Amino acid sequence: MLAGRMQGTEMNKDSTHFGYETVPVADKARRVKGVFDSVASRYDLMNDLMSGGLHRLWKRFTIEQAAAKRGQSVLDLAGGTGDLARVFAGKVGAGGTVVLADINDSMLREGRRRLVDAGVGGDVSIAQVNAESLPFSDASFDCITIAFGLRNVTDKEAALASMYRVLKPGGKALILEFSRPADAIRPMYELYSFKVLPLMGKLVTNDEQSYRYLAESIRMHPDQDTLLAMMQDAGFERCRFHNLAGGIVALHVGYRI
Repeated sequence: MLAGRMQGTEMNKDSTHFGYETVPVADKARRVKGVFDSVASRYDLMNDLMSGGLHRLWKRFTIEQAAAKRGQSVLDLAGGTGDLARVFAGKVGAGGTVVLADINDSMLREGRRRLVDAGVGGDVSIAQVNAESLPFSDASFDCITIAFGLRNVTDKEAALASMYRVLKPGGKALILEFSRPADAIRPMYELYSFKVLPLMGKLVTNDEQSYRYLAESIRMHPDQDTLLAMMQDAGFERCRFHNLAGGIVALHVGYRI
């Protein structure tokens, strides 16, 4: 087990993790907002640099596993710059619904701009939401995705419960997130995360600290088996996960039956 890796709930009801720091629960959302306000305009560029473009393959795999169909409704949580929402809009067609949702207004503005530039702005609804208390009716969506966003949520159990509530019976939730890599690659991954990644952030975005937080937040996120159990506790069934890139990333899938 990685040192300091969170298992299950986050500390106690009054405090939580912001990277390796312990902060008041009320303060985490503000500090996470600051991180993404800082990186919004270069978010996809940094993702390409950090992953060597692999994040696009991981997201493509998520979209394939989602298997969205014409006329269906899709909620893309923490959807940021809208790369998943743009593809889903084409898959569900004019009779379907796609909602790009994020808690951060800077990311949503960037996402809206890119969707408009791609010619799909009118096909995707934009919603600023907190994943812990989604403002949608019960059983609203056939599919919910959240890519590289769950680790930034303060109360992950509440978010999973909220996702389950707004999912239609027969619908599926897909969580793409950094996870625990295989033992053989972990030393190199640790070196890259805590030495190369912050330096890259400093050079490209002039923001070393945000990318240091990224590395720390990944370490504090539940590993594959822990997140699987959390999904089951929230009510999801037929839960499974796929390790990608040796477990550096994992895609978790669960259904509301």
